[in-house]
Amino acid sequence: MANSSKYHHGDLRTALLNAANAIIEEHGIDALSLRKLAEVVGVSRTAPYHHFKDKNALLCAIAAKGFDDWHTSAKTIFEQQDKAPGLRFREFIHQYVGYAARHPQVYELMFGRTLWHSHQATDLLKEVAYPCFQYQLTMTRTWQEFGLLPDDQDALRLAQVTWSTLHGIARLLIDGIYADASHVAEMCDCAAEVFMRSATSREE
Repeated sequence: MANSSKYHHGDLRTALLNAANAIIEEHGIDALSLRKLAEVVGVSRTAPYHHFKDKNALLCAIAAKGFDDWHTSAKTIFEQQDKAPGLRFREFIHQYVGYAARHPQVYELMFGRTLWHSHQATDLLKEVAYPCFQYQLTMTRTWQEFGLLPDDQDALRLAQVTWSTLHGIARLLIDGIYADASHVAEMCDCAAEVFMRSATSREE
């Protein structure tokens, strides 16, 4: 077990978040507790409470980090000027669904009922999540300008529809209701083709 004296203030928070991510990815959200987390990291039982007042605050911090990671990845893809817009659009779809498939427990915290439906989302989570939702709208408007999405549709509604489609694919994969991991690539390519062809058909 690690000695808590090795951690500085910021280092311990990062260590706690990393350990919490590992716990929920392997055992699920219900397996996580602040006491269990302290044992895994090797600090006193009270140490995590200096950074997270309760389990809900910890879960919101995990979700916030997930949104940060998502935003960074989406921005990287979106700003690749050396790639054609269509390739970037397709890559974004693969990245979104792929992230959900690789990190189902974190994705559930980011977009599921645990935090949002029960109004348990903290201000910290909202401050990170809402700009990500806004970035989805920004990308949608750009995809419209490039002719990849229909330009006769309201950008906000179109962003909601495209996001809902990707979320639906992600949920099918996570829940194991219809699709499995072997279907990911083909489903993503299919979604990209449907959206791009709908834009092209409007121009014909």
